[in-house]
Amino acid sequence: MNAHCADALICIPNCDKVVPGMLMAALRLNIPTVFVSGGPMEAGTTVLPDGTVKKNTDLIDVMYASADDNLDEEALLAYEKTVCPTCGSCAGMFTANSMNCLTEAIGLALPGNGTILASHSYRKDLFKRAAEQIVKIAKQYYDEDDETVLPRSIATKEAFENAMTMDVAMGGSTNTVLHILAMAQSADVDFTLDDIERISHTVPCICKASPSGEWEISDVHRAGGITGILGELDRAGKLHRDVHSIDYKTLEDKLNDWDIMRDTCTEEAKQMYLAAPGHIVSPDPWTHTTLFDSLDRDRVNGAIHDIDHPAVTEGGLAVLRGNLAPDGCVVKTAGVPKEIWPFRGPALVVESQEQAIEVILNDTLKPGMALVIRYEGPKGGPGMQEMLYPTSFVKGKGIGKEVALLTDGRYSGGSSGLSIGHIAPEAANKGPIALIKNGDIITIDIPNRTVNVELTDDELAQRRAEIEAGDGYVAHRDRKVSQALKAYAAFARSADKGATRDPELINRLSGLA
Repeated sequence: MNAHCADALICIPNCDKVVPGMLMAALRLNIPTVFVSGGPMEAGTTVLPDGTVKKNTDLIDVMYASADDNLDEEALLAYEKTVCPTCGSCAGMFTANSMNCLTEAIGLALPGNGTILASHSYRKDLFKRAAEQIVKIAKQYYDEDDETVLPRSIATKEAFENAMTMDVAMGGSTNTVLHILAMAQSADVDFTLDDIERISHTVPCICKASPSGEWEISDVHRAGGITGILGELDRAGKLHRDVHSIDYKTLEDKLNDWDIMRDTCTEEAKQMYLAAPGHIVSPDPWTHTTLFDSLDRDRVNGAIHDIDHPAVTEGGLAVLRGNLAPDGCVVKTAGVPKEIWPFRGPALVVESQEQAIEVILNDTLKPGMALVIRYEGPKGGPGMQEMLYPTSFVKGKGIGKEVALLTDGRYSGGSSGLSIGHIAPEAANKGPIALIKNGDIITIDIPNRTVNVELTDDELAQRRAEIEAGDGYVAHRDRKVSQALKAYAAFARSADKGATRDPELINRLSGLA
């Protein structure tokens, strides 16, 4: 961008890693930028060979089904053919849609960015509005010296906190925690895991969408989308009001126009939030103009709740700490059945996603166990690969509500269940997770935000001495690692720092300030 001297950017991401990558770049470059995603796909309808109709299916359902011993190849094929009926990012509040919603909340995208379906004609209208907006703010900056339209002026610490508050309220993907921490560092904003932990203690989950709940993205959209969630949080006093966005000078002005619960909501906003699924199977965008008959303003039983009637009293995301994760770890509480919020069970330790898949599918992992997947963190992976199969396969095996999964890596945004990720420090950074052995008792207490192994400090110290007297903090597996990933691993920090490269180490080794 600097080499070619671009004046402004329209970023068109959709999938989960592309969104934060573009956000980090925009925050580093700090030129006028508008984000407009391709939009979420519609959920599918699957008819199984026996005539059973499964509604609102998505890509994750195929993963569940592939580990279900009761389903044959014909049933799997039925899922495969129907769970992705349109273009767009995977249906559900997985990482891609969570990040596109977060981009809207932080102020770098227009209303509707996170929730208008990719198949709907209103998504095309959003692209047109984005094109108009980038021209407008580029003129504001270059002709009027108005720096308030720049990404770093918009994405302040207060804006980061508002975006994370919205994310906790909707129970978004745990990967948003990783990405928002990396974004903050790109923006030189002092926003850390401690801030996220503080927010998670004070904000309940008021929107429980798939995969954690029954509602689809289109349902959330009908209820007012991201501005609908922000409106409820604003009424509850949970947001900083002294923030602005690419399109409005104040949050109050935006919510006056786009919050469907306000008398001042514009007709344009009300119309946009009526956009509904068209149920037209096609890879093409903008194939229909289908509308809901009415908006969802039910804040007690609808897709978005008010603060007095939360879907879950705890926040949708939580940070846990303890002797297993001194620097923290993350769990999507919105996706964890309440009956296993307190958990205690013996550890089954593996050192790769591949080993995890093996012990799940061969039934080595039993109900009541805690599967510990280590050396999958930023340095240990390296690269922190997305782990979708383990969480999906435990559900397919029918034990999703009876086991815990813990890792220094990360899960797919489509994961749910007691899946604790981003354990820091990671095993490759000498974290306590490297010291766990099969049979050690793992205790998890979500209400009290703790995760521990029942070992004394002396026992942990003895195990550390044994490891360091041996071959050290290395994974015992066969994995080829590219030179590029080795270079990343040399500088990578654990997930509590956003899996970013260590600037102090880079400065010291480069000799450059």
